[in-house]
Amino acid sequence: MHVLRRLGALCLGGVFALGQPPFDLWALAFAALVAILSLAWRDPDARSAGWTGWLFGLGYFAASMHWIVEPFAVDPEATGWMAPFALVGLAAGLALLWAVAFWAGRRLHPSAFGIALCWAAIELARAYILTGFPWGLVGYLWSLTPVAQWHAIIGPHGLTLLTLGLAALLASVTTARTVKHGLTAVAALIVLWIGGTVIVPPVQDLTERPIVRLIQPNAPQHQKWDRDYIPVFFNRQVDFTAQLPKPDLIVWPETAVPNLLDTAGPALEVIADAAAGTPVVLGIQREEEGRYYNSLITLDAAGQVDGLYDKHHLVPFGEYMPAASLFARFNILGLAARAEAGYSPGPGPALIDLGPLGTALPLICYEAVFPQDVNGAPARPDMLLQITNDAWFGINAGPQQHLAQARLRAIEQGLPMIRVANTGISAVIDPAGRIVADVPLGRAGFRDLPLPYPLAPTPYSRTGDWLALAALIVVFAALLFWKRRNPIDPAHAQA
Repeated sequence: MHVLRRLGALCLGGVFALGQPPFDLWALAFAALVAILSLAWRDPDARSAGWTGWLFGLGYFAASMHWIVEPFAVDPEATGWMAPFALVGLAAGLALLWAVAFWAGRRLHPSAFGIALCWAAIELARAYILTGFPWGLVGYLWSLTPVAQWHAIIGPHGLTLLTLGLAALLASVTTARTVKHGLTAVAALIVLWIGGTVIVPPVQDLTERPIVRLIQPNAPQHQKWDRDYIPVFFNRQVDFTAQLPKPDLIVWPETAVPNLLDTAGPALEVIADAAAGTPVVLGIQREEEGRYYNSLITLDAAGQVDGLYDKHHLVPFGEYMPAASLFARFNILGLAARAEAGYSPGPGPALIDLGPLGTALPLICYEAVFPQDVNGAPARPDMLLQITNDAWFGINAGPQQHLAQARLRAIEQGLPMIRVANTGISAVIDPAGRIVADVPLGRAGFRDLPLPYPLAPTPYSRTGDWLALAALIVVFAALLFWKRRNPIDPAHAQA
């Protein structure tokens, strides 16, 4: 029975992963949450609950983030051997955080509520510790439902806390005495769903809005820097840029130009000629005093660089190497390393001026995963602007999950997003997270799309994660107070 319970926890983690793109089976994922909380509640002690949490996390992260092996397959002879270690290591490491949550939750309170509360706290911590990695948060299972609109009010961590609390209520429905918990949870879910449909911003009339051209060259990562293919992909982008009629803005993806910025003059002249007076935003790498940067620049109508942003939130082991000298002894280098320790970070979030279109907060690839980075803008922009090279993630789950998180950033801020990806999915997203239109995954092409209006600042854009943190503190205090006033025999615990 012990082995079956452990196997069940692992399998439930895999089922929970079905709530993420490309499956988006939110109901099945929520049922898995209820099931794992019920299972962990019945573990005999905190240590056993910790193992349940670890196995559930292992199944979830391994299944939902299986795309992590894709970057190592780009150069299989050099890095292919790392792929299984990366997948198992990442999944097992992230699962340790959930193991801590389950262990601490059982110690805090012998019920599903204690586990749910500690789990929500760990999910908040996961967004920040060790540079943060808030990919696939628990609350993201609602991404394609009206419930996602609550991101604009309580943010991703507030919704995660609510989701786990409701799952704990349902997990407690094991005896006739706790049926009322189930009825309360169902009523709350109905309120969340209906509330989401009520607060969703209306569809905008975009007939008079500026037009943005999304350029998607579809350069597979194993060909992107191949000397034979570099001119093919560059010329493809130039051809898309030259098409008539001209839009108001043209956007190329991350690292779209094969030259470093200080030697890219001729290439930028070609781009400016093709744009014929239309401003262009593009991704490029640059070097300064021996440091390399993953950058975004804007070209004015004359083809001059009039805006620069350096990516500041870098991908560990992909764009830079923690403890680079140590790993170098074992010949383990970053996937994107141009120097011993890879890229250097920029100074932080900044706005770029796009003239009549307004100001934009640039986000390069991974930066759109972090709600706190978007909230960290020095002033409120008129739009979010993400350029990315999702070719590293393959052409299945990875890019789709990345797009889903970009949609949530738009909802949280009440701002439109321009998203341009090398291999897709490029899209314009409105402030409600709706995709106006896109260039499909794995295709070369361009789209001229209207830019939606920004909305008034959302509650979450004003409070950030402080509201979720305050809610966690209040609930922790209430649970501890209730526990002190109502001691529970762990052998007969009821949620």
